[in-house]
Amino acid sequence: MRNRCRVTKGLENMAKMEVKTSLLDNMIGVGDMVLLEPLNEDSFINNLKKRFDHNEVYTYIGSVVISINPYRSLPIYTPEKVEEYRNRNFYELSPHIFALSDEAYRSLRDQDKDQCILITGESGAGKTEASKLVMSYVAAVCGKGAEVNQVKEQLLQSNPVLEAFGNAKTVRNDNSSRFGKYMDIEFDFKGDPLGGVISNYLLEKSRVVKQPRGERNFHIFYQILSGASEDFLCKLKLERDFSRYNYLGLDSAKVNGVDDAANFRTVRNAMQIVGFMDHETQSVFEVVAAVLKLGNIEFKPESRVNGLDESKIKDKNELKEICELTGIDQSVLERAFSFRTVEAKQEKVSTTLNVAQAYYARDALAKNLYSRLFSWLVTRINESIKAQTKVRKKVMGVLDIYGFEIFEDNSFEQFIINYCNEKLQQIFIELTLKEEQEEYIREGIEWTHIEYFNNAIICDLIENNQTGILAMLDEECLRPGTVTDDTFLEKLNQVCATHQHFESRMSKCSRFLNDTSLPHSCFRIQHYAGKVMYQVEGFVDKNNDLLYRDLSQAMWKANHSLIKALFPEGNPAKINLKRPPTAGSQFKASVATLMKNLQTKNPNYIRCIKPNDKKAAHIFNEALVCHQIRYLGLLENVRVRRAGYAFRQAYEPCLERYKMLCKQTWPHWRGPARAGVEVLFNELEIPEEEFSFGRSKIFIRNPRTLFKLEDQRKQRLEDLATLIEKIYRGWKCRTRFLLMKRSQIVIASWYRRYAQQKKYQKIKSSAIIVQSYIRGWKARKLLRELKHQKRCNEAATIIAAYWHGTQARRELRRLKEEARNKHAIAVIWAYWLGYKVRREYRKFFRANAGKKIYEFTLQRLMQKYFLEMKNKMPSLSPVDKNWPARPYLFLDSTHKELKRIFHLWRCKKYRDQFTDQQKLIYEEKLEASELFKDKKALYPASVGQPFQGAYLEISKNPKYKKLKDAVDEKIIIAEVVNKINRANGKATSRIFLLTKNNVLLADQKSGNIKSEVPLGDVTKVSMSSQNDGFFAVHLKEGSGAAGKGDFLLSSDHLIEMATKLYRTTLSQTKQKLNIEISDEFLVQFRQDKVCVKFIQGSQKNGNIPTCKRKNNRLLEVAVP
Repeated sequence: MRNRCRVTKGLENMAKMEVKTSLLDNMIGVGDMVLLEPLNEDSFINNLKKRFDHNEVYTYIGSVVISINPYRSLPIYTPEKVEEYRNRNFYELSPHIFALSDEAYRSLRDQDKDQCILITGESGAGKTEASKLVMSYVAAVCGKGAEVNQVKEQLLQSNPVLEAFGNAKTVRNDNSSRFGKYMDIEFDFKGDPLGGVISNYLLEKSRVVKQPRGERNFHIFYQILSGASEDFLCKLKLERDFSRYNYLGLDSAKVNGVDDAANFRTVRNAMQIVGFMDHETQSVFEVVAAVLKLGNIEFKPESRVNGLDESKIKDKNELKEICELTGIDQSVLERAFSFRTVEAKQEKVSTTLNVAQAYYARDALAKNLYSRLFSWLVTRINESIKAQTKVRKKVMGVLDIYGFEIFEDNSFEQFIINYCNEKLQQIFIELTLKEEQEEYIREGIEWTHIEYFNNAIICDLIENNQTGILAMLDEECLRPGTVTDDTFLEKLNQVCATHQHFESRMSKCSRFLNDTSLPHSCFRIQHYAGKVMYQVEGFVDKNNDLLYRDLSQAMWKANHSLIKALFPEGNPAKINLKRPPTAGSQFKASVATLMKNLQTKNPNYIRCIKPNDKKAAHIFNEALVCHQIRYLGLLENVRVRRAGYAFRQAYEPCLERYKMLCKQTWPHWRGPARAGVEVLFNELEIPEEEFSFGRSKIFIRNPRTLFKLEDQRKQRLEDLATLIEKIYRGWKCRTRFLLMKRSQIVIASWYRRYAQQKKYQKIKSSAIIVQSYIRGWKARKLLRELKHQKRCNEAATIIAAYWHGTQARRELRRLKEEARNKHAIAVIWAYWLGYKVRREYRKFFRANAGKKIYEFTLQRLMQKYFLEMKNKMPSLSPVDKNWPARPYLFLDSTHKELKRIFHLWRCKKYRDQFTDQQKLIYEEKLEASELFKDKKALYPASVGQPFQGAYLEISKNPKYKKLKDAVDEKIIIAEVVNKINRANGKATSRIFLLTKNNVLLADQKSGNIKSEVPLGDVTKVSMSSQNDGFFAVHLKEGSGAAGKGDFLLSSDHLIEMATKLYRTTLSQTKQKLNIEISDEFLVQFRQDKVCVKFIQGSQKNGNIPTCKRKNNRLLEVAVP
C-alpha cells in the first residue's frame, strides 16, 4: 500500500511539473463556483477562504473571475506565467486573471469581436492593480516592433500619471482610485495596439479641500513636496514642509512603504514618455501649486457703512504668490473673493460675500481648478495615445470604476456611485443571460427561462426623467426661492413614498414612522446589494457644483495659457446666462454613454474582493467578505449560470479526461470524439436527464454528476497506478536479476585473471633471484682471476720502469756536461769578436754619435707621445671639444693634425649610426640653421625641438575622416594655425596641410577644405626678425589661388613650417623659395596691399603677440 501511495504521489508530482490540462486537476476547493455543491452563502465563503489560505486568489464563476486582494506579492505574474497562459483554453489551467485577459485578446484578434473588461469592487479590493495586470498581459502577448513598443509604453505609462493626480490614500486603501476610468485600447487587424482613448468619471474633487480623518489628499501634492528639487520648489513658490498647507491632512502625510520622492520621478518620466512637452509639464505643476496655496488664503470679517458684512483677506502674501504663479492681476482675484456679480438679462447686481461665502468661493475655485486640470490631463493623454491611422480598428475596453459603497455616512458621492453600480449590475445580468442564451442556441440546447431579480425598478427610481431622484434633485436646484436639503427630502417623501425600494421616516408610509434606525434627515434605498441610508445634507450644493462667475472671469484673464484654457466660460465675449448642467445630470449622461458603449462589446468580468480592512496579508475576514459577496451579487451570478447546465466542455478534452473509465475508449478511441463520449456515458449509466449533447460540447446539469465522474476517474487512476506498479516491479526485479547474473560472470573472469597474474609474477620473481645468484658467483670468480693476472703484469712493468729511469738519468748527466762545454766556447768567442769590433770602430764613434743619439731620443719621445695619447683620448661625442695638451713644442703641427683627423673620424662614426629618418631630420635642422641663424630671434628656441610634422593625427582621429578622404597625397606637415583676418586683425583657427604638391587650409571644426594652393604658385614667405610666429605666404599674381590674396598666418612651429615649405618647394620646382626676414613687409589682400609692421610693446595677454588693424593700409603686430 505504501508503494502504491508513493507511485500515486509520483504521478501527481509529474502532473504538477507538466502543463495542466484541466481546471479540475489538483483542484484546491472548487475552482469554478458553478460546480460548488451545495450552493449557499456559507459554502461559497468557505471555498474562497480555503483557496485564499493556499494562495489561490482567483476563482471562476463561469467566465467571471473573482479576485481576492492578497496584500502581498505572489510569484504568479512572471513572464513564465504569461507564456503559460498564452493561447490556452480558458478552463485549461488554474483560475487566473491572465486566462481572462488571453481569452478576451484572442476573441478580439481571431474572431473580430470588440471586448470590454469590467473590473468592479470596493476601495482596496485591487481594481487598479487588476487593470494594470490586464494591460501588462496584453502588452506582453501582442506584436513587437519599434512603433508597437512605443504605443504599448505610452499606454502603460499613462497609468502612473493618472494615479498621481486621481488616486489618494484612504482608510481602506493606500492607492485608492478616486475617479472612474474607462480605457478603449485600439488594435489593428493583426492584434497590434494602435493607440487608446481614456474616459474619466466623477473625480472626487471634494477631497482637494477636505479629507476624512486618517486619509490623504491626492498623491501629486505630497509627491511634489517630497521629490521636487529645491530650485523647482522655489520656482513654484512652495516649501517642503507639509504642515504649511491647510489642504494637506497631517495625520497621514507619510505612508509606510510609499516613497513619494521616487514616485514623483516616475510621474515626470511617465509624462515625458506619454508626450508632454516641458512647458506643459511646468504649467501643470504650477496649477497644482496654485491649488495647494489657495488653501492658505484666510478671511476676516469687516462691517461696511450700510451694515452689511463683507470679508477681507488676512494675509495677502499667499494671494500675491498665487497671482505670480498664474499671471492674474492681484486686485482682480481679490475682488472675486469678496464680491459676487449676478447677471439677469441686461441687469448686473454686485453683492458682497461674508466670511463663510468667501471660504465657499475659495474651496469651489480650488475644486474646479483641480477637477478641470484632471480632465485636461486626460484629454492631453488621449491626444498622445490616440491611433494615428484611419484604418478600421478593433477595440478592447478596460473599465476600472468604484464599487458599491456603504459607509456610516453616505452622501451625494455614494449615491451616484451606487447608481452607477446598479446600472453595471443591470447590464451584467442582461449580458450574462444573453451570453448563456447564445451559447445554448449555438449548441442546439433547448433554452429554459431563468428567474432572476431585475434591478431595473431601482434604476428607474433613481434615473426616471419625471419621478426619479436625480430629476427631482435637479428640479429642486433650479427652483426659485429658498432651496435646502430638507425641501429636497420633503419632495422625495411626496413622490417616492409608495415606492417599494424607498424608505423615509418623513414619508406617509406608516411602516417607517417608528423605525428609530432611520433618522429624520435621511432616506434609505434598497439596492440590489442591500439597503443603504443616505444623509441628505449637502445633496443640493454638491449637485449644483456652483462656481461664481467672477472667479471664472478672473481665471480667464490669467496670463497663464493652461489656466485660461481651463475656464473658457470666463470669456466676456462668450457669456452664457444659462445655468450650467448639474453634477447629477452630467454623471447620468456619462453613465448612459458608458452603458451604450458596453452593450456594443463582448463583456468580461473581474469581481474584486477585499479580504480584510487592515490591509494585511493572510487575514480573511468572513463577515467583510460576506458583505462584499452580497452587494456584488455573486451568488445571484452563480444561480443564473447554473440555472440550466452547471458544466460544459468540448468533446475532445472530455473524452481525453475520462476515457480510462470505459474499456471501449481506453487507451485509444479511433472514431469521432462525440461518439466516444456517447459510448462513455452509456457505459457509465449516467441518467439522460443529467446531460445533453450539443454540437461541439457536452452539457452536464448537476455538479454532483461531474464530481461523481471525478471520483470514478480518481479511483481508476489509483487502479492504473497499481497496475503500473505491478508491471514496473516485475520489470525491475527481472532487470536486477539479469544485471546480477552478468555482474557475477564479469567478477569471476576478472578474479581468475587476477589469480593467474599473481602466480606468474611469483614464479618470474623466483627465477630472477636464482639467475642473479648464479651470475654473481661467476662474476666474482672471474674477478679474482683478473686481479691475479693484473698484479703479475703490474710487477713486471714497475721493474722495467725503474730500470729505464736509471738509464735515462745517466744519459742526462752526460748530455748536460757536454752542453756546458759548448756554451763556454761560444761565450769566449763572442767576447773576442766584440773586442775586435770595438777596436775597429772606435775611430768612427765620435763623428756619428750625436746624430745617432738624436734620432734615438726623437724616436723614443715619439713612442712615448703616441702611447700617452692612447690613454688620454677624449670621448667619441662630436660635440666634445676636449683634447690632450701638447707635450712638446716640435709636435705642434702633428698635434693639430691628429686632432682634426680624430674629429673627422668620430663624426663619421656618429653619422654611421643614423637612420634615414634621422638623417632627414638633421638635414632639415641644418637647412633651418642656414636660413634663420642670427636672423630670426625665434630660431634658438626651435633648435632643441624635434621637427614632428604631423601634429594632428588625421588618419587616427575620426573627426578628420572627411579631410583624410579629400587628401590623397602624403601629408608632410599638419598643424593648427591662426589665419589673420584683414578686416579686424582677429585670428581664426585653420588646419595647415603641406603635401608634395600643394598647400591646403581647412576648417578645424568641420574638416572642409577652404583653400588649396599648388607649390608652384607660392613665390615668397615673409616674417619678422623678432620672437613671434607670424608669417605671410605670398602667391603668384594672376594664379587661380591668388584670387583672395596672400595668407597671413600665425603658428607655434614657424621655423619648422618655413623650413619644410622651403625644402618641399625646392624639391618639386627646382627653385629656391625666397625667405624674407623683415620687421615690415607688404601683404596682398584681394586688390589692396597692406603693410604688416612689427613693434615692441607690453601685452595685456602676457607673452602672446597681438595683431591690430590701424587703418586700411596698416596691420600692427605688438611683440613682447
